[in-house]
Amino acid sequence: MKIIPVITAVLVLAGLYMVVFERDTLVAFAQGPAGEDIIAVAPDETAAETTENEAALVGVVATHSVAQTIDSAVILRGRTEAARQVTVAAETSGLVISEPRRKGAFINEGEMLCNLDPGTREASLAEARARLAEAQSRVPEAEAGVIEAGARVREAEINLNAAQRLSVDGFASETQLVSAEAAMEAATAGMQAARSAVTSAEAGIEAAQAAVATAAREIDKLAITAPFSGLLETDTAELGSLMQTGSPCATIIQLNPIKLVGFVPETDVSKVSVGAMAGARLTSGEQVEGQVTFLSRSADELTRTFRVEVTVENEDLAISDGQTAEILIASDGRTAHLIAQSSLTLDDDGVLGVRTVAEGNLAQFMPVTLLRDTAEGVWVTDLPETVDIITVGQEFVVDGVQIAPTFTEAKG
Repeated sequence: MKIIPVITAVLVLAGLYMVVFERDTLVAFAQGPAGEDIIAVAPDETAAETTENEAALVGVVATHSVAQTIDSAVILRGRTEAARQVTVAAETSGLVISEPRRKGAFINEGEMLCNLDPGTREASLAEARARLAEAQSRVPEAEAGVIEAGARVREAEINLNAAQRLSVDGFASETQLVSAEAAMEAATAGMQAARSAVTSAEAGIEAAQAAVATAAREIDKLAITAPFSGLLETDTAELGSLMQTGSPCATIIQLNPIKLVGFVPETDVSKVSVGAMAGARLTSGEQVEGQVTFLSRSADELTRTFRVEVTVENEDLAISDGQTAEILIASDGRTAHLIAQSSLTLDDDGVLGVRTVAEGNLAQFMPVTLLRDTAEGVWVTDLPETVDIITVGQEFVVDGVQIAPTFTEAKG
Protein backbone atom coordinates (compact mmCIF):
# COMPACT_ATOMS: atom_id res chain seq x y z
CA MET A 1 0.00 0.00 0.00
CA LYS A 2 1.34 3.40 -1.02
CA ILE A 3 1.64 5.94 1.78
CA ILE A 4 1.55 9.17 -0.30
CA PRO A 5 -2.11 8.91 -1.45
CA VAL A 6 -3.17 8.25 2.13
CA ILE A 7 -1.34 11.33 3.37
CA THR A 8 -2.87 13.44 0.57
CA ALA A 9 -6.40 12.29 1.50
CA VAL A 10 -5.81 13.11 5.17
CA LEU A 11 -4.56 16.61 4.32
CA VAL A 12 -7.60 17.27 2.07
CA LEU A 13 -10.00 16.14 4.81
CA ALA A 14 -8.23 18.36 7.35
CA GLY A 15 -8.46 21.33 5.02
CA LEU A 16 -12.17 20.80 4.42
CA TYR A 17 -12.75 20.52 8.18
CA MET A 18 -10.98 23.83 8.84
CA VAL A 19 -12.88 25.62 6.04
CA VAL A 20 -16.29 24.35 7.09
CA PHE A 21 -16.18 24.09 10.90
CA GLU A 22 -13.29 26.35 11.92
CA ARG A 23 -13.68 29.14 9.39
CA ASP A 24 -13.53 32.02 11.89
CA THR A 25 -10.37 30.62 13.50
CA LEU A 26 -8.80 30.14 10.09
CA VAL A 27 -9.65 33.72 9.02
CA ALA A 28 -8.28 35.13 12.29
CA PHE A 29 -5.07 33.15 11.85
CA ALA A 30 -4.69 34.40 8.27
CA GLN A 31 -5.24 38.09 9.21
CA GLY A 32 -2.77 38.07 12.09
CA PRO A 33 -2.83 40.59 14.98
CA ALA A 34 -4.49 43.32 12.83
CA GLY A 35 -7.37 40.99 12.14
CA GLU A 36 -7.96 40.61 15.87
CA ASP A 37 -8.63 44.32 16.12
CA ILE A 38 -11.05 44.17 13.22
CA ILE A 39 -12.91 41.23 14.71
CA ALA A 40 -13.11 42.97 18.04
CA VAL A 41 -14.81 45.99 16.50
CA ALA A 42 -18.60 45.64 16.12
CA PRO A 43 -19.78 45.82 12.49
CA ASP A 44 -21.44 49.01 11.34
CA GLU A 45 -25.24 48.64 11.09
CA THR A 46 -25.47 50.72 7.88
CA ALA A 47 -22.83 48.61 6.12
CA ALA A 48 -24.65 45.43 7.14
CA GLU A 49 -27.92 46.77 5.73
CA THR A 50 -26.21 47.74 2.42
CA THR A 51 -24.73 44.27 2.16
CA GLU A 52 -28.15 42.69 2.67
CA ASN A 53 -29.75 44.94 -0.02
CA GLU A 54 -27.00 44.12 -2.53
CA ALA A 55 -27.49 40.45 -1.85
CA ALA A 56 -31.23 40.87 -2.66
CA LEU A 57 -30.62 42.40 -6.17
CA VAL A 58 -30.96 40.14 -9.22
CA GLY A 59 -28.00 40.31 -11.52
CA VAL A 60 -28.82 40.60 -15.26
CA VAL A 61 -26.98 41.43 -18.46
CA ALA A 62 -28.42 44.30 -20.52
CA THR A 63 -27.69 46.13 -23.75
CA HIS A 64 -28.14 49.81 -24.50
CA SER A 65 -30.02 49.79 -27.85
CA VAL A 66 -30.64 52.76 -30.17
CA ALA A 67 -33.36 52.54 -32.87
CA GLN A 68 -32.27 52.50 -36.52
CA THR A 69 -34.16 53.22 -39.74
CA ILE A 70 -34.44 50.13 -41.91
CA ASP A 71 -36.00 49.45 -45.29
CA SER A 72 -39.09 47.38 -44.74
CA ALA A 73 -40.06 44.83 -47.38
CA VAL A 74 -43.02 42.57 -48.03
CA ILE A 75 -41.90 39.06 -48.98
CA LEU A 76 -44.18 36.98 -51.19
CA ARG A 77 -44.05 33.60 -52.83
CA GLY A 78 -45.21 33.84 -56.43
CA ARG A 79 -44.61 32.89 -60.04
CA THR A 80 -43.80 34.37 -63.40
CA GLU A 81 -46.61 34.97 -65.86
CA ALA A 82 -46.66 36.02 -69.51
CA ALA A 83 -47.64 39.63 -70.04
CA ARG A 84 -50.16 38.53 -72.67
CA GLN A 85 -51.37 35.18 -73.96
CA VAL A 86 -54.04 34.63 -76.58
CA THR A 87 -55.34 31.84 -78.76
CA VAL A 88 -55.82 33.31 -82.24
CA ALA A 89 -58.97 31.85 -83.83
CA ALA A 90 -60.56 31.95 -87.28
CA GLU A 91 -63.35 34.47 -87.92
CA THR A 92 -64.61 32.62 -91.00
CA SER A 93 -64.53 29.14 -92.47
CA GLY A 94 -62.16 27.81 -95.12
CA LEU A 95 -59.30 25.47 -95.95
CA VAL A 96 -55.82 26.33 -94.69
CA ILE A 97 -53.52 26.97 -97.68
CA SER A 98 -50.41 28.16 -95.76
CA GLU A 99 -47.52 26.10 -94.43
CA PRO A 100 -47.66 25.65 -90.62
CA ARG A 101 -45.36 27.55 -88.27
CA ARG A 102 -43.84 25.43 -85.50
CA LYS A 103 -44.15 26.18 -81.79
CA GLY A 104 -41.29 28.08 -80.20
CA ALA A 105 -40.84 30.37 -83.21
CA PHE A 106 -40.75 34.10 -82.60
CA ILE A 107 -43.56 35.94 -84.40
CA ASN A 108 -43.67 39.69 -85.10
CA GLU A 109 -46.85 41.70 -84.82
CA GLY A 110 -48.90 41.44 -88.01
CA GLU A 111 -47.05 38.37 -89.31
CA MET A 112 -49.12 35.69 -91.07
CA LEU A 113 -50.13 32.68 -88.96
CA CYS A 114 -52.82 30.97 -91.07
CA ASN A 115 -54.08 31.76 -94.59
CA LEU A 116 -57.46 30.42 -95.77
CA ASP A 117 -58.70 29.63 -99.27
CA PRO A 118 -60.86 32.54 -100.54
CA GLY A 119 -63.30 30.31 -102.48
CA THR A 120 -66.08 32.42 -104.04
CA ARG A 121 -65.49 35.44 -101.84
CA GLU A 122 -63.70 37.39 -104.58
CA ALA A 123 -66.64 36.85 -106.92
CA SER A 124 -69.00 38.05 -104.20
CA LEU A 125 -66.90 41.18 -103.84
CA ALA A 126 -67.00 41.84 -107.59
CA GLU A 127 -70.80 41.42 -107.61
CA ALA A 128 -71.17 43.83 -104.69
CA ARG A 129 -69.04 46.41 -106.48
CA ALA A 130 -71.17 46.07 -109.63
CA ARG A 131 -74.33 46.66 -107.62
CA LEU A 132 -72.72 49.71 -106.09
CA ALA A 133 -71.96 51.11 -109.53
CA GLU A 134 -75.56 50.47 -110.63
CA ALA A 135 -76.92 52.20 -107.53
CA GLN A 136 -74.66 55.16 -108.10
CA SER A 137 -75.89 55.49 -111.71
CA ARG A 138 -79.50 55.84 -110.55
CA VAL A 139 -78.79 58.95 -108.55
CA PRO A 140 -78.33 61.34 -111.52
CA GLU A 141 -81.55 60.00 -113.13
CA ALA A 142 -83.45 60.57 -109.88
CA GLU A 143 -82.00 64.05 -109.49
CA ALA A 144 -83.06 64.86 -113.10
CA GLY A 145 -86.60 63.74 -112.21
CA VAL A 146 -86.57 66.18 -109.30
CA ILE A 147 -85.62 69.02 -111.68
CA GLU A 148 -88.38 68.05 -114.13
CA ALA A 149 -90.93 67.79 -111.35
CA GLY A 150 -89.91 71.24 -110.12
CA ALA A 151 -90.53 72.70 -113.56
CA ARG A 152 -94.00 71.13 -113.65
CA VAL A 153 -94.77 72.54 -110.22
CA ARG A 154 -93.84 76.05 -111.34
CA GLU A 155 -95.92 75.69 -114.53
CA ALA A 156 -98.94 74.46 -112.61
CA GLU A 157 -98.54 77.30 -110.11
CA ILE A 158 -98.56 79.87 -112.94
CA ASN A 159 -101.66 78.33 -114.52
CA LEU A 160 -103.42 78.24 -111.16
CA ASN A 161 -102.71 81.90 -110.46
CA ALA A 162 -103.98 82.90 -113.92
CA ALA A 163 -107.15 80.86 -113.55
CA GLN A 164 -107.87 82.39 -110.14
CA ARG A 165 -107.53 85.95 -111.51
CA LEU A 166 -109.67 85.27 -114.56
CA SER A 167 -112.26 83.62 -112.37
CA VAL A 168 -112.51 86.73 -110.20
CA ASP A 169 -113.11 88.97 -113.27
CA GLY A 170 -115.55 86.46 -114.78
CA PHE A 171 -113.34 85.59 -117.78
CA ALA A 172 -112.70 81.98 -116.73
CA SER A 173 -115.15 79.25 -115.90
CA GLU A 174 -115.25 77.30 -112.67
CA THR A 175 -114.17 74.22 -114.58
CA GLN A 176 -110.94 75.84 -115.69
CA LEU A 177 -110.09 76.83 -112.08
CA VAL A 178 -110.71 73.32 -110.78
CA SER A 179 -108.58 71.91 -113.58
CA ALA A 180 -105.69 74.28 -112.70
CA GLU A 181 -105.89 73.30 -109.02
CA ALA A 182 -105.82 69.60 -109.95
CA ALA A 183 -102.76 70.16 -112.14
CA MET A 184 -101.05 71.91 -109.22
CA GLU A 185 -101.74 68.99 -106.90
CA ALA A 186 -100.46 66.51 -109.49
CA ALA A 187 -97.25 68.51 -109.97
CA THR A 188 -96.68 68.65 -106.22
CA ALA A 189 -97.19 64.88 -105.93
CA GLY A 190 -94.74 64.37 -108.79
CA MET A 191 -92.20 66.49 -106.96
CA GLN A 192 -92.55 64.36 -103.83
CA ALA A 193 -92.18 61.19 -105.89
CA ALA A 194 -89.05 62.53 -107.56
CA ARG A 195 -87.51 63.36 -104.18
CA SER A 196 -88.39 59.89 -102.90
CA ALA A 197 -86.64 58.42 -105.93
CA VAL A 198 -83.47 60.35 -105.02
CA THR A 199 -83.68 59.15 -101.42
CA SER A 200 -84.17 55.57 -102.61
CA ALA A 201 -81.21 55.85 -104.95
CA GLU A 202 -79.00 57.14 -102.15
CA ALA A 203 -80.18 54.31 -99.87
CA GLY A 204 -79.35 51.86 -102.63
CA ILE A 205 -75.82 53.29 -102.76
CA GLU A 206 -75.39 52.86 -98.99
CA ALA A 207 -76.67 49.29 -99.15
CA ALA A 208 -74.31 48.51 -102.03
CA GLN A 209 -71.40 50.08 -100.17
CA ALA A 210 -72.21 47.94 -97.10
CA ALA A 211 -72.26 44.84 -99.29
CA VAL A 212 -68.87 45.75 -100.74
CA ALA A 213 -67.44 46.33 -97.25
CA THR A 214 -68.85 42.97 -96.05
CA ALA A 215 -67.37 41.10 -98.98
CA ALA A 216 -64.02 42.84 -98.53
CA ARG A 217 -64.06 42.06 -94.80
CA GLU A 218 -64.70 38.39 -95.55
CA ILE A 219 -61.59 38.37 -97.71
CA ASP A 220 -59.57 40.13 -94.99
CA LYS A 221 -60.58 37.42 -92.50
CA LEU A 222 -58.81 34.85 -94.66
CA ALA A 223 -55.41 36.08 -93.43
CA ILE A 224 -55.02 35.31 -89.71
CA THR A 225 -52.12 37.40 -88.33
CA ALA A 226 -50.36 37.83 -84.98
CA PRO A 227 -51.96 40.54 -82.81
CA PHE A 228 -48.62 41.22 -81.05
CA SER A 229 -45.01 40.07 -81.12
CA GLY A 230 -44.29 36.94 -79.13
CA LEU A 231 -43.55 33.23 -79.15
CA LEU A 232 -45.72 30.50 -80.60
CA GLU A 233 -46.85 28.21 -77.81
CA THR A 234 -48.46 25.77 -80.26
CA ASP A 235 -48.08 24.88 -83.94
CA THR A 236 -50.28 26.81 -86.33
CA ALA A 237 -53.10 24.97 -88.12
CA GLU A 238 -51.88 22.29 -90.53
CA LEU A 239 -51.99 22.77 -94.31
CA GLY A 240 -55.25 21.49 -95.79
CA SER A 241 -57.20 21.41 -92.54
CA LEU A 242 -60.73 22.83 -92.59
CA MET A 243 -61.29 25.68 -90.16
CA GLN A 244 -64.67 26.83 -88.95
CA THR A 245 -65.52 30.10 -87.28
CA GLY A 246 -63.88 30.01 -83.85
CA SER A 247 -61.40 27.23 -84.68
CA PRO A 248 -57.95 27.90 -83.10
CA CYS A 249 -55.12 28.76 -85.44
CA ALA A 250 -52.33 29.09 -82.83
CA THR A 251 -51.52 30.24 -79.29
CA ILE A 252 -49.06 33.10 -78.90
CA ILE A 253 -47.53 34.48 -75.69
CA GLN A 254 -45.63 37.69 -74.95
CA LEU A 255 -42.71 37.32 -72.51
CA ASN A 256 -41.18 40.78 -72.78
CA PRO A 257 -41.97 42.35 -70.45
CA ILE A 258 -42.95 39.53 -68.09
CA LYS A 259 -45.05 39.70 -64.96
CA LEU A 260 -44.27 38.44 -61.45
CA VAL A 261 -47.52 37.51 -59.74
CA GLY A 262 -47.89 37.10 -55.98
CA PHE A 263 -50.62 37.31 -53.35
CA VAL A 264 -50.16 39.62 -50.36
CA PRO A 265 -52.05 38.91 -47.10
CA GLU A 266 -54.51 41.49 -45.85
CA THR A 267 -52.22 42.32 -42.91
CA ASP A 268 -49.55 43.61 -45.32
CA VAL A 269 -51.65 45.02 -48.17
CA SER A 270 -51.33 48.56 -46.78
CA LYS A 271 -47.54 48.31 -47.18
CA VAL A 272 -47.76 47.75 -50.96
CA SER A 273 -48.49 50.49 -53.49
CA VAL A 274 -48.50 50.74 -57.27
CA GLY A 275 -45.15 52.09 -58.48
CA ALA A 276 -43.11 50.58 -55.64
CA MET A 277 -39.81 48.96 -56.55
CA ALA A 278 -39.60 45.20 -56.26
CA GLY A 279 -37.10 42.42 -56.76
CA ALA A 280 -37.31 38.68 -57.11
CA ARG A 281 -35.15 35.59 -56.95
CA LEU A 282 -36.07 32.80 -59.35
CA THR A 283 -35.52 29.10 -58.73
CA SER A 284 -32.61 29.26 -61.17
CA GLY A 285 -30.86 31.73 -58.86
CA GLU A 286 -31.34 34.66 -61.22
CA GLN A 287 -32.29 37.95 -59.58
CA VAL A 288 -34.49 40.47 -61.37
CA GLU A 289 -35.90 43.91 -60.56
CA GLY A 290 -39.11 45.61 -61.59
CA GLN A 291 -41.98 47.79 -60.49
CA VAL A 292 -45.40 47.09 -59.03
CA THR A 293 -47.93 47.79 -61.81
CA PHE A 294 -51.09 46.31 -60.31
CA LEU A 295 -52.58 45.80 -56.84
CA SER A 296 -55.99 44.18 -56.61
CA ARG A 297 -58.66 46.06 -54.67
CA SER A 298 -60.68 42.89 -54.16
CA ALA A 299 -59.50 40.05 -51.93
CA ASP A 300 -59.78 36.39 -52.84
CA GLU A 301 -62.85 34.98 -51.10
CA LEU A 302 -61.06 31.85 -49.90
CA THR A 303 -57.54 33.03 -48.99
CA ARG A 304 -58.29 36.70 -48.18
CA THR A 305 -55.21 37.72 -50.14
CA PHE A 306 -54.73 40.42 -52.78
CA ARG A 307 -53.15 39.86 -56.21
CA VAL A 308 -49.99 41.85 -56.91
CA GLU A 309 -48.27 42.13 -60.30
CA VAL A 310 -44.67 43.27 -60.85
CA THR A 311 -43.51 44.07 -64.39
CA VAL A 312 -39.93 43.01 -65.25
CA GLU A 313 -37.94 43.47 -68.45
CA ASN A 314 -37.13 40.20 -70.24
CA GLU A 315 -35.44 41.26 -73.47
CA ASP A 316 -33.46 38.03 -73.90
CA LEU A 317 -36.58 35.92 -73.11
CA ALA A 318 -34.56 34.00 -70.52
CA ILE A 319 -37.46 34.01 -68.04
CA SER A 320 -40.23 31.58 -68.89
CA ASP A 321 -43.89 31.60 -67.98
CA GLY A 322 -44.74 29.74 -64.76
CA GLN A 323 -41.40 29.85 -62.90
CA THR A 324 -41.48 30.03 -59.10
CA ALA A 325 -40.21 33.33 -57.69
CA GLU A 326 -39.57 34.82 -54.25
CA ILE A 327 -40.76 38.43 -54.52
CA LEU A 328 -39.61 41.29 -52.26
CA ILE A 329 -41.62 44.53 -52.49
CA ALA A 330 -40.09 47.64 -50.94
CA SER A 331 -42.18 49.73 -48.56
CA ASP A 332 -41.62 52.80 -46.44
CA GLY A 333 -38.71 52.56 -43.96
CA ARG A 334 -39.39 52.11 -40.24
CA THR A 335 -37.38 52.63 -37.07
CA ALA A 336 -36.54 49.39 -35.31
CA HIS A 337 -34.09 47.78 -32.88
CA LEU A 338 -31.78 44.90 -33.80
CA ILE A 339 -31.66 42.50 -30.84
CA ALA A 340 -30.71 38.91 -30.19
CA GLN A 341 -33.59 36.51 -30.69
CA SER A 342 -32.90 35.04 -27.25
CA SER A 343 -33.85 38.41 -25.72
CA LEU A 344 -37.50 37.90 -26.64
CA THR A 345 -39.87 36.66 -23.97
CA LEU A 346 -43.57 36.35 -23.21
CA ASP A 347 -45.58 37.98 -20.46
CA ASP A 348 -48.29 36.23 -18.46
CA ASP A 349 -50.84 36.92 -21.23
CA GLY A 350 -48.63 35.42 -23.93
CA VAL A 351 -47.68 38.79 -25.48
CA LEU A 352 -44.30 38.85 -27.24
CA GLY A 353 -41.87 41.45 -25.91
CA VAL A 354 -38.65 42.18 -24.06
CA ARG A 355 -37.76 43.06 -20.48
CA THR A 356 -35.97 46.36 -20.06
CA VAL A 357 -34.11 48.28 -17.39
CA ALA A 358 -36.44 51.07 -16.27
CA GLU A 359 -35.64 54.10 -14.13
CA GLY A 360 -34.26 53.11 -10.73
CA ASN A 361 -32.91 49.80 -12.11
CA LEU A 362 -36.34 48.20 -12.10
CA ALA A 363 -37.34 45.44 -14.52
CA GLN A 364 -40.12 46.40 -16.97
CA PHE A 365 -41.81 44.38 -19.75
CA MET A 366 -42.41 46.08 -23.14
CA PRO A 367 -44.39 44.47 -25.99
CA VAL A 368 -42.76 44.48 -29.44
CA THR A 369 -43.69 43.74 -33.06
CA LEU A 370 -41.39 41.45 -34.99
CA LEU A 371 -40.44 42.92 -38.39
CA ARG A 372 -37.73 40.71 -39.80
CA ASP A 373 -35.55 37.76 -38.85
CA THR A 374 -31.91 37.97 -39.99
CA ALA A 375 -28.67 36.13 -39.35
CA GLU A 376 -27.50 38.96 -37.06
CA GLY A 377 -30.68 38.97 -34.98
CA VAL A 378 -34.29 40.11 -35.17
CA TRP A 379 -35.62 43.57 -35.96
CA VAL A 380 -38.40 44.68 -33.61
CA THR A 381 -40.41 47.87 -33.31
CA ASP A 382 -42.83 49.57 -30.85
CA LEU A 383 -39.94 50.40 -28.48
CA PRO A 384 -38.65 53.87 -27.48
CA GLU A 385 -35.85 55.51 -29.46
CA THR A 386 -33.32 54.40 -26.85
CA VAL A 387 -33.89 51.53 -24.45
CA ASP A 388 -31.88 49.21 -22.19
CA ILE A 389 -32.86 45.64 -23.08
CA ILE A 390 -32.12 42.73 -20.73
CA THR A 391 -30.43 40.01 -22.79
CA VAL A 392 -29.54 37.54 -20.02
CA GLY A 393 -31.71 36.87 -16.96
CA GLN A 394 -34.97 38.26 -18.31
CA GLU A 395 -36.77 35.03 -17.49
CA PHE A 396 -35.93 35.37 -13.78
CA VAL A 397 -37.42 38.82 -13.17
CA VAL A 398 -40.86 40.39 -13.33
CA ASP A 399 -42.05 43.99 -13.49
CA GLY A 400 -40.91 46.09 -10.57
CA VAL A 401 -38.10 43.78 -9.42
CA GLN A 402 -34.89 45.57 -8.39
CA ILE A 403 -32.01 44.44 -10.62
CA ALA A 404 -28.29 44.94 -10.88
CA PRO A 405 -27.59 45.26 -14.65
CA THR A 406 -24.26 44.65 -16.33
CA PHE A 407 -24.15 46.33 -19.74
CA THR A 408 -22.63 44.86 -22.89
CA GLU A 409 -22.12 46.27 -26.38
CA ALA A 410 -25.25 46.40 -28.55
CA LYS A 411 -25.56 44.69 -31.95
CA GLY A 412 -24.61 46.80 -34.97
